[in-house]
Amino acid sequence: MEGILPLWKPKGYTSHDCVMKCRRYFKTKKVGHTGTLDPEVEGVLPICIGQATKIVPFLTDTKKTYFAEVKLGIATDTEDAHGNIIDQKEIKKFPSEAVIDETIQGFLGEITQIPPMYSAVKVNGKKLYEYARANEEVERPKREVTIYEIEKLSIDPIAHTVRLKVVCSKGTYIRTLCVNIGAELGYPAHMSALVRTETGTFSEKNAISFAMIEEAVEQNEQHRLLHPIMDGLTHLDRLYVNEDTKLKVLNGQKLPKPKDIDLDDPFVVMHHNELLAIYQHHPDKAEQIKPVRVFSDRS
Repeated sequence: MEGILPLWKPKGYTSHDCVMKCRRYFKTKKVGHTGTLDPEVEGVLPICIGQATKIVPFLTDTKKTYFAEVKLGIATDTEDAHGNIIDQKEIKKFPSEAVIDETIQGFLGEITQIPPMYSAVKVNGKKLYEYARANEEVERPKREVTIYEIEKLSIDPIAHTVRLKVVCSKGTYIRTLCVNIGAELGYPAHMSALVRTETGTFSEKNAISFAMIEEAVEQNEQHRLLHPIMDGLTHLDRLYVNEDTKLKVLNGQKLPKPKDIDLDDPFVVMHHNELLAIYQHHPDKAEQIKPVRVFSDRS
């Protein structure tokens, strides 16, 4: 059994909890998730099963869509609604829609973020949240992320909140984005709500709940919930090969670099509609391409 399960992660579960449940449902240890969601966040969490676990880093490296709520006037140590308050400021006049629109547009494109202390980013082999819980200060690494779209959906001047839609690259901390938007507006802030509605080609529309999985398990039809591995690689370039080359690919061989074809790394290698492998240009031999992941022959 192999494929991608577009799970709708409910609130109250860690991403690891979801992996453990899916191991039981699909009776295999080869299960991996594709981008952590905090326990109190719900949304699309693609789960890779069987050979699909080979594409976890490639599916993780896709655009994500979030619906977030920024609350102005209060900052917390976790940058979300579940932390301890560390700063407050009275809001006598809520920013106008024009000011908010202009402010959030300033975050479009490539931006620099500093990961929150309560995050799983590692520094010197230790996760930041471990330092935070021990009240230890540590220098956090800056990271470049991309905001492809950011849109104000609504404001609530009484609740002091702004609802946003954000389309971003992997590694983006929406919590930190909310804090930074608040700072630009002149207020401490935190992320008061978050839902992830899309990861790559998987969206809320085709997401599967635990209840749906359990119903399928009772009928021994859980395999019908899985999407083909290729559905998680649609953002990569494709190279089609013939039958003879297919055998070389399945044996993990290096190949001559194809002529007259521009391929961005990494790219998929296919025979007709069959996914064979993921390749990249050889780092030392410009005339060759080499395998990164090879999928066993299913024929």
